[in-house]
Amino acid sequence: MIRLNLTASPSWLTLAPGLRLQVAPLTTALMVSARADPAIEALPETATQEELALAMAKAVARRAVLDWEGVGDDAGNAVPVSPEGIDALLEIWPVFEAFQTQYVAKGLILDAEKNVSAPLPNGPSVGATATARPVHPARAAGASASTAQQD
Repeated sequence: MIRLNLTASPSWLTLAPGLRLQVAPLTTALMVSARADPAIEALPETATQEELALAMAKAVARRAVLDWEGVGDDAGNAVPVSPEGIDALLEIWPVFEAFQTQYVAKGLILDAEKNVSAPLPNGPSVGATATARPVHPARAAGASASTAQQD
């Protein structure tokens, strides 16, 4: 099931202790705009996936980040949100990873709500071994198994 958030109100993300970003909802318009960002269009055809991911995250953040808390200059003075500040903030690896996980990935992956999931033939469970022993044929036919004594 896809859960629609029909409100267009910003939300706060905590990316690290003491660092919060207020972000606009991740909409199709925001993503389309980010994909057309000049920094992305300027990437060479030989750009790596990592370079593309960083450029895309910065483009999305420049459009999405409305305010922040816990960002300061060298002297510790709070600085206002700016495109240059956003780019510098995302150069910090843990901040980049948290932004990708908490904001960008939620917009790119639709999570199907299920009670269980079947193992994928080529996913993380491939090659997994069973942890339970096979059932003894006599017990499988209905013979009672010994159980712990009841009080």
